[in-house]
Amino acid sequence: MNALSWVHNLYEYDYEKGTIRLKNKKCPRCGSIMAHHMVPVERWHCGKCGYTEFVTKKSSSKKRRKKKE
Repeated sequence: MNALSWVHNLYEYDYEKGTIRLKNKKCPRCGSIMAHHMVPVERWHCGKCGYTEFVTKKSSSKKRRKKKE
């Protein structure tokens, strides 16, 4: 098996527009690709430098509608 056979999983290809986009985030500290973990808490982690970003879900603040009487 080729050592670089997994590289195609890191990118999204748009053949119609001719663009290539990275699926995962880049580490703001060292610039390498970060891993997305879901368990036990959702987070982005860099295996190279150890930087971690925890994903916090914003609570959906639905506005309550007043009932028309």
